[in-house]
Amino acid sequence: MAFASGFCIMTVEMLGARILSPYFGGSLSVWGSIITIFMLALALGYLWGGKLSARKPSAITFAGFFIGAAVFSIPIIVFSDAIMEPIFMALEDPRYGSLFAAIFLFFIPTSILGMISPYAVRLMVQNEAHSGQMAGLLYFISTLGSAAGTLGTSFYFVLWFEVNQILWGAIFTLLLAGLVILVAHYFGKDKRAAHAEAVNHA
Repeated sequence: MAFASGFCIMTVEMLGARILSPYFGGSLSVWGSIITIFMLALALGYLWGGKLSARKPSAITFAGFFIGAAVFSIPIIVFSDAIMEPIFMALEDPRYGSLFAAIFLFFIPTSILGMISPYAVRLMVQNEAHSGQMAGLLYFISTLGSAAGTLGTSFYFVLWFEVNQILWGAIFTLLLAGLVILVAHYFGKDKRAAHAEAVNHA
């Protein structure tokens, strides 16, 4: 799941310039706007995810991050023109236009995706001595996913698919990840209950 979240973050980020380019161009300042918003969104996501992980962490909440990020990514496809056109008309400078457009399009889903890694650390850690190793492993896997998403999107996906098709693929991946977590949670819960009942009878 850490790999999938990192992959989807970078897939959307790499497509950001293509999404904004019809209105604001594809200059370095546009890329600067996209990268800045993604970094700020992830920073806040890490902070919020860490705080939420201290409040009775559960697999259901963890799954909700993936599903929520998927739902809030849909406006990138459905409402992108409706969001960017008034910004383009109101702001003459494409630097600030692209910055505000990136905020409205990408900030919320990216923040939610940022919550995943710190929350996953809390779910996986068994004791304090184990926490550093687990955090390192999860961030390692997440970063590998980011690298794969960057190369996969920029080298292959943009050649094979349209931008919206790639975005729908990322949304479907996030939804599937959330559903897998929920199924695994409830299946494991039933299994643990059956095991506990068998132990009690014994």
